[in-house]
Amino acid sequence: MDFIELNGVGLRYELSGKGDRTLVLVHEMAGSLESFDDVVPRFSEARRVLRYDTRGAGMSQKVRDELGIDTMADDIAGLLDALGIAGKVALAGVALGGAIALHFAARYPERTSAVAVSSPATGVAAERRAAALERLLKIEAAGMAFAVADSMQNGYAPELRGDIARFERYRARWLGNDPASYATIWRMLAGLDMQDELTRLRCPVLVIGGSFDRVRPPALAEATAKTIPGARYVEIPSGHYMAVQTPDLFSDCIDAFLKTLDA
Repeated sequence: MDFIELNGVGLRYELSGKGDRTLVLVHEMAGSLESFDDVVPRFSEARRVLRYDTRGAGMSQKVRDELGIDTMADDIAGLLDALGIAGKVALAGVALGGAIALHFAARYPERTSAVAVSSPATGVAAERRAAALERLLKIEAAGMAFAVADSMQNGYAPELRGDIARFERYRARWLGNDPASYATIWRMLAGLDMQDELTRLRCPVLVIGGSFDRVRPPALAEATAKTIPGARYVEIPSGHYMAVQTPDLFSDCIDAFLKTLDA
């Protein structure tokens, strides 16, 4: 693990593995680079793997005021530049991390070879927006404990808690988030409208839906896939935080996808 200051913010990151090709991993909202602890070993023998805490999350610098997804994509570009990673990279993102990966592909098509996303959080339905923003005010006032119950119930389904130590560890990390940063990032999500840019993506895209995801059910993930020209869609028995919940299934999908493309 290391830290770097770029684009006006301090970020924590890890670059591991070996090879000429690079895979960038982008975690979910309220996640951190530890979300990929059981994913990285699957790829690091054949390629470099870059994972990091997005601004506002994990041990990266916290955020206030307004935040745009352009900034999140630019942070990836800044990391690649600072680490001397030239050429195209593949990206894999979970939930909001999926939206960031897709936006990077739209903003930096010349740097993107392929994108794999699970349960991509590319916006919030208009009818849910007001209630979601009101809930954020309570989270800012009461802290992450206010948010964790329903987030775990809908995102980390009881059916996926066979490894109870893994679940409890993830829940505890989730509780450690900065409420104000979490709310800032959530407001960014609430303001997203990616429909137009998704229709203009030209790189290969894989969208993965989780059968037990009650935050972004498979129908929503599949609808996103249908918006992207030529995108592939698969559904696996996982949930919203599938890199943590079912790392082998998640990794298998991405590995097979990248191998078919030689990306």
